[in-house]
Amino acid sequence: MARKIVITSGKGGVGKTTVTVNLGVNLAKLGYSVLLIDGDFGLNNLDIVMGLESKINYDIYDVAMCKCRAEQAIIQDTFNSNIAILPATKDIKGLYLPDMILEDVIAQLDKSYDYILIDSPAGIDKGFVRTLSLTHEAIIVTTPHISALRDADKVVSILRNVGFDMLSVVVNRARGDLMVSGESVSVDFIAQFLNLDILGVIPEDDEINNQLLIGGDIHIASPAFSAYKKLAKSIANSKIEIYDVTKRYRGLIGRIRRILKKMA
Repeated sequence: MARKIVITSGKGGVGKTTVTVNLGVNLAKLGYSVLLIDGDFGLNNLDIVMGLESKINYDIYDVAMCKCRAEQAIIQDTFNSNIAILPATKDIKGLYLPDMILEDVIAQLDKSYDYILIDSPAGIDKGFVRTLSLTHEAIIVTTPHISALRDADKVVSILRNVGFDMLSVVVNRARGDLMVSGESVSVDFIAQFLNLDILGVIPEDDEINNQLLIGGDIHIASPAFSAYKKLAKSIANSKIEIYDVTKRYRGLIGRIRRILKKMA
């Protein structure tokens, strides 16, 4: 039986889909079979971040309407056979699929994968509610901004009220230089604000922007690559190992780096 994790956020623009993709990719690199499901009907872009949009023949709506089997709609990644995606429908009719449909589709695939990661829509609308019955484990993605944290806190409250007992946070687009200088809230502050364990911290990295533009994997030498590798290991091994975004900005050399970054 697959370990099913909903990945959600309080607001859009915090990088929830890129976290879903890169977490899945790194779990696959550890040898696990991973299925990514795009639960954001209507505004789906999981296939674009994966660079697989040209391979779509069927989607989850076709599966729900019995136009194809679930296996026919699944698209294997070009570079790693351990990871695949089940794309959401681009047809607006998919917005009105009954909530039970997604449960039924996942039930068909449950025994075929080690992990099923569901990219939930941001916010608390119908698309978000649709994912709540799929599992009791969720990762809330936020950025170190007060507006994002407030929205994340609302989502945490909802998830707790409906019985989610496994909740954790991934802090995305973290600026280590600003955290050291006190211009951004710290990781410890975020943990206290949301009253949740921090599962991972992903640094602000131009490699992510490149991924959004052209799809595919991020470069092995980038800080984000190392951060996602640690995040995947934390989930797989149940032993949290967090990428330290402040390390290179501490001390005398770190101070020089902070000055140069401000001047850039």
